[in-house]
Amino acid sequence: MASTLDLTPRTALARGVGSNADVPPVYGYTAAGSAFERATRPDYFGWLEHVRAAAGCTRPIRLAGQLLTVEQNTGRVLDQRHTDGMPDAAIYTACGNRRATVCPSCAHTYQRDAFQLLRAGLVGGKGVPETVASHPAVFATFTAPSFGPVHVRIVKRHTCGNRKRCDCRAEPCHARRDAGLCPHGRPAVCWARHEAGDAVLGRPLCLDCYDHEHQVVWNLFSGELWHRTKQAAQRHLAKLARRRGIPRVEVVTASGNVRKVPPVRLSPGKVAELQSRGAVHFHAIARLDGVNPDDPDAIVPPPAGFTVADLVDALRHAAAQITFHTPAHPDRPDGWPIAWGEQVDLRPISTTGEGEVTDGLVAGYLAKYATKSTEATGHTSTRLTADSIGDYADPDGDHTARLIDACWRIGRPTGTPVPLSQRPRDPRPRPGFVDRWECPDCGTHTRYAACPVCIADRQAALDTEPTKPASTNPYARLRRWAHMLGFGGHFLTKGRRYSVTFQVLRDTRVSFRRHEGQVHEHPAAGGPPVGHHDDDTTLIVGTLTFAGVGWHTTGDALLANTAAAMARERRTAGREELAHELATTPAGTAPAAA
Repeated sequence: MASTLDLTPRTALARGVGSNADVPPVYGYTAAGSAFERATRPDYFGWLEHVRAAAGCTRPIRLAGQLLTVEQNTGRVLDQRHTDGMPDAAIYTACGNRRATVCPSCAHTYQRDAFQLLRAGLVGGKGVPETVASHPAVFATFTAPSFGPVHVRIVKRHTCGNRKRCDCRAEPCHARRDAGLCPHGRPAVCWARHEAGDAVLGRPLCLDCYDHEHQVVWNLFSGELWHRTKQAAQRHLAKLARRRGIPRVEVVTASGNVRKVPPVRLSPGKVAELQSRGAVHFHAIARLDGVNPDDPDAIVPPPAGFTVADLVDALRHAAAQITFHTPAHPDRPDGWPIAWGEQVDLRPISTTGEGEVTDGLVAGYLAKYATKSTEATGHTSTRLTADSIGDYADPDGDHTARLIDACWRIGRPTGTPVPLSQRPRDPRPRPGFVDRWECPDCGTHTRYAACPVCIADRQAALDTEPTKPASTNPYARLRRWAHMLGFGGHFLTKGRRYSVTFQVLRDTRVSFRRHEGQVHEHPAAGGPPVGHHDDDTTLIVGTLTFAGVGWHTTGDALLANTAAAMARERRTAGREELAHELATTPAGTAPAAA
């Protein structure tokens, strides 16, 4: 017979397992025991309210210090609080990591913010005018070129209802009757029909034939390729406007100068995806805007006559035109060619909710990849150093190990100094003190071999210089981003005028939580209730320092994450109920107020 423990207090006793079972002994060193001890404290509900902002975080950040509420006009301190009077003597804040494998809760928040940010650039809202819904927009996918044949799953015709759980019959991987063996004696064909989720997908048919060096270099310079592609598409649109007789627009710059700009411009937003083979693909939203001469930052429709077809032509022309070579490298004096692959997919976006590619579908698709990293390749690690590179890099290992080895080998310093152990030593003894002498530069009398005053002045001058000056080696970043297989760019970027920023969304959420807390019945976590002040006339100044990472005990993490999960379930149920009411409400009427 297993003993059980009531999780909620009962108002009346009733026969049953929960009421009749014996309460097991609680040990404080276990997760359940530490959770029980926390839950039995008088300030438990105050502690839950105190950690609510970071309750679902895997490893929250603890801050300690002082918080001052200051009146903006006079600078008078209205309220003063210290973390010593709060539960755990610290303030908990979420880590904010976007990777779902590191912190699922923060990654979920980042994903929802990314969805709102990307969708607002298509239909408006969040400060973006709703007129953008009429602007031409395209969902573009730019792929990397082939660096060697890999195992793939190709389905020419889907009959499944859900692509995420596709069980359709796939075509043979590499069915070639005229192909024999590769130069290394391995088969150059694969007749297998790979299933979804097969571990061999993305792996080269021959590891020795695959160009791992070219792939990591392409990942490194893919951001520059995307930047040049945007510029080429913008130039194509400007030429198209000039051929149609649309004059350039005069705008006033921040310095007061007047310059003429094209009447149409591109406002993009893109997400980078690392595929199973470790190559970066870019999924982008490209929106066509016009230029307002009175307000250059305003979002206005493009000139009449510009359609989605013009935007598709501009992106297709740019993808086929842009190609360049990387700088010279000791292993490859001519550099590596950087260009897009043959698979460039361009689809118009519908903002009316009808069609194959809608605004919600595109925003959700891109937001999904914003929380992923190298999980598709099977490799997850933090930044690699000289001490840990040997655990992951192997020139004769698997596909991922060879990619990491290529990053570390190509990104090596070009002018490595001679190690101290190999430098010749001066055989003459160097005594700590010498005869008294006078420094000819500053006149200091000393018995040291070098003037201490002049050395201190020179050291002070060196301290003001950058600690890490810019490297002249363009491939040095490969070692820094070896754990990312050479890709060091941001996974989600956007044009300045495409949409709002993540900071705006976060500030809005903070303001909502701050006002939401005023209606709670529980007392303040730090003691007696604090008087509320007008946010428009006061300013909160914090002198907080880093106190640690993570929860104090496993029981605290269990309670906080459970409370956060229950809150998420309540919000999900509320959204589903609201969606059901809106779907069943007749047109022209509104649901009754609660």
